[in-house]
Formats: sequence, C-alpha cells, structure tokens
Amino acid sequence: MKFAYTIVYVNSVPDTLNFYQKAFGFDTRYLHESGEYGELETGATVLAFASHAMGEMNLGGRYQKTDPDALPLGVELAFVTEDVSAAYTKAISAGAVAIKEPMQKPWGQTVAYVRSQEGSLIELCSPVGG
Repeated sequence: MKFAYTIVYVNSVPDTLNFYQKAFGFDTRYLHESGEYGELETGATVLAFASHAMGEMNLGGRYQKTDPDALPLGVELAFVTEDVSAAYTKAISAGAVAIKEPMQKPWGQTVAYVRSQEGSLIELCSPVGG
C-alpha cells in the first residue's frame, strides 16, 4: 500500500486550482471537463480537489465541509520549501490568510502557517534537519 492522494472538497475546483498555482506555484496536473475534480503537480503524492457536489455523490454529504469563516479542521497540508519567508509572502499576496509568521522551531526547522481560500490550513516549512 502507498499514500497516493489527498482530496479536499471545495466550492469551486477551478478557482481552487488557480489559487494554489498563484499562492504556492503548483501547476494543474488534471482538471476534468466538468470542473468537478482536479489535481495539482505536487510530487509523489497527489493533492486533488473535488466539488461539494462530488462529496454529496461519494459520501452522501456526510463530512465536515471546509469553511474559511470557521476554525480550520484539525488537518494541515504541509509544503516544504527552502525559503519559508518568501513562500509565506507569496501566499499572502495571492490571498492566503496569515495564521503564523515564519518562526524557527527548537529542532531547527522554519515553519509558517496560512489558510487557503477554501479554508484549509497550510504549513509552509523548511526541510526537517535543514
């Protein structure tokens, strides 16, 4: 078994893909012609988005929807970068909401937090041990 996908259900898949490209530099890998499902080029594990309509079809709507106006879910997406400060500034300028400015952790890693337009919690971090 291997970890292949993280799928986040959102209001607008095309808008979300566009935001992640502007804020974090991820290109669209795939967008279904219906606009109900799309994937980003993120490396070995695929970050994908599906519409709430698909959430209704797949799960009968039985899940907690992301909501940028509520507290974030207890899950974060972590993106590794060599320059956390630059990534943080870029994300904020693209419309991400600042949560915590870049800070150095006791183990030497630099970490910052933002929320994406659909409400996901995003960690921007340097490589562990780097």
